[in-house]
Amino acid sequence: MSESMQAVTELRGVGAETAELLHEMGIYTIRDLIEYVPYRYEDYAMRDLAEVKHDERVTVEGKIHSLPVLQYYGKKKSRLTFRVLVDRYLINVVCFNRPYYKDKVLIDETVTVTGKWDQSRQTIAATEVKFGPVVRQQELEPVYSVRGKMSVKLMRRLIGAALQSGMDVEDVLPEGLRQRYRLLPRLQALRALHMPVSQEEIKQARRRVVYEEFFLFQLKMQALRKVQREHSAGVSKTYDEAALQEFTASLPFPLTGAQQRVVNEILQDMSSPYRMNRLLQGDVGSGKTIVAAISLYAAKLSGCQGALMVPTEILAEQHFQSLQDIFARVDVTVELLTSSVKGARRRGILERLEAGEVDVLVGTHALIQDEVNFHRLGLVITDEQHRFGVSQRRVLREKGESPDVLFMTATPIPRTLAITAFGEMDVSVIDEMPAGRKKIETYWAKHDMFERVLSFAEKELQKGRQAYVICPLIEESEKLDVQNAIDLHSMLTFHFREKCRIGLMHGRLSAQEKDAVMREFSENQVQVLVSTTVVEVGVNVPNATVMIIYDAERFGLSQLHQLRGRVGRGSEQSYCILIADPKSEVGKERMKIMTETNDGFELSEKDLELRGPGDFFGSKQSGLPEFKLADMVHDYRALETARTDAAVLVASQAFWESPQYEALRSYLEQSGVFQSEKLD
Repeated sequence: MSESMQAVTELRGVGAETAELLHEMGIYTIRDLIEYVPYRYEDYAMRDLAEVKHDERVTVEGKIHSLPVLQYYGKKKSRLTFRVLVDRYLINVVCFNRPYYKDKVLIDETVTVTGKWDQSRQTIAATEVKFGPVVRQQELEPVYSVRGKMSVKLMRRLIGAALQSGMDVEDVLPEGLRQRYRLLPRLQALRALHMPVSQEEIKQARRRVVYEEFFLFQLKMQALRKVQREHSAGVSKTYDEAALQEFTASLPFPLTGAQQRVVNEILQDMSSPYRMNRLLQGDVGSGKTIVAAISLYAAKLSGCQGALMVPTEILAEQHFQSLQDIFARVDVTVELLTSSVKGARRRGILERLEAGEVDVLVGTHALIQDEVNFHRLGLVITDEQHRFGVSQRRVLREKGESPDVLFMTATPIPRTLAITAFGEMDVSVIDEMPAGRKKIETYWAKHDMFERVLSFAEKELQKGRQAYVICPLIEESEKLDVQNAIDLHSMLTFHFREKCRIGLMHGRLSAQEKDAVMREFSENQVQVLVSTTVVEVGVNVPNATVMIIYDAERFGLSQLHQLRGRVGRGSEQSYCILIADPKSEVGKERMKIMTETNDGFELSEKDLELRGPGDFFGSKQSGLPEFKLADMVHDYRALETARTDAAVLVASQAFWESPQYEALRSYLEQSGVFQSEKLD
């Protein structure tokens, strides 16, 4: 066993109690300890006060020049002030709630003060005061995230002991990459993070660790991708290209350049001997359904069946109807299978499916029931794939012999997240909207303008149109002052009285209840739908032209854009109105951006900058890795570089054979990349 892999209890001064504290922080070995990096540094470097800016943190050393003045105020609160001569400056020092300093403030004694510098008042608000001469081992002191009884001081001592133990730390980065980017050796970089002598040393150490974190993660992704392809020999599909071109030419509108590019990428995958594993990103209304239809028709021409799985029944029905219309001129049999399809009709569909008489099956998770057997499943398309669990997607794939797999999403994912969260997939992007689609006009209104907004909505309703009103919560919350769906529904019912019907939908309704409400809205039995964000994905009501989002500052940009995309699906001009009184600058910026652009990918990049990756997907289902130092937004150039380097290395024969890469191959082995369950 390497010394760095030894238990922390092997370290001098670490008894059972300290080991327990470390275990609570996920630290079990000496290696874990030295890889537990600081999140910031206290800078105790002495600087000339002439160079220090207002409100900057500073450390000064000087002679006490006045007796202390102690004042009490409020309940047990105090302010102690005294003057200090620092070089040629006579400054004030203020210490709050530390009356016991009074006896230590002696004229002409040396004192070191750290705190925030008020330039106009020539005052330091002290956070730390050391009386007498101070000998510091380092001017930059690391600050660690600690919990329970563990202190930052003890953490520093333990890590210092670990670094001085003379252990061996393996450096897995290939020498060639280290030299190309002039990266510090691993142990030197870790030592510099814990015991830096300058800000430049911290910068270089961080650069090394960030690159390594990204490189090792991307190496896993690229290796997994390669291994999956080689272990999942697909079925090369041969289809009548002339028939496919004729079908594409017969569509009521020409493909955009982006749609054509994506179709070519998918068809190339289907023709290859490897199984397709592709993510298709397309903004709301970019025409993913047509791309899916062409892919399904190619599968049909090659003698295979296709399956399209979607999260809800109403969405399945909409896709079923769309595909029936698209395939009206060609010989393609499309069927719908949901939990509502029962009895003889269900048995008939299942029998014809197994006999190969159904070409395309559209449905919800009903597609993965044991009773569903395909004759020859060749293409699986999953819409809004993040709504399904990994095991559900796997069951559908297993219903065919290595079928090609296409995941579709209308959530524009920033490139940095796409290459991190979906690094083992090929990614296609439809980044162009079909011609003639009207831009949704977006406005930001304050809460006191709500009556005017409703008057505007009423004019649209009088034209026979429909409207959504979205709000964040179901019922009142004491924590958040947010208008809830139930109250809003009551208010709008009173406001519109007999003029129209108001529907209500939220997350606590059952799937059947949601479908019933949504069906009433899509059939125009309900003219205004009050809802929480459950309408976010895939609902298509072309007659709806108004989207009102209440308390819009509570939503992220990407979610606001998804909600906005529920309107603008017909030929009429549509509108999105954001009702918000944001208090923060970020909130105001979010509203401003929404009114300025309809480009989902541009918005997703801005959202990532404003909110960070964890909030973008929702932390529980993000699937994103936890990096110790690397930041996908701030360090995106390093992420791109590491991905390219990892891809080139994995594709080379030398990586799999040369002794110089043995440590990296061992790392992949330990990471479970080659385990059979990972290959599904």
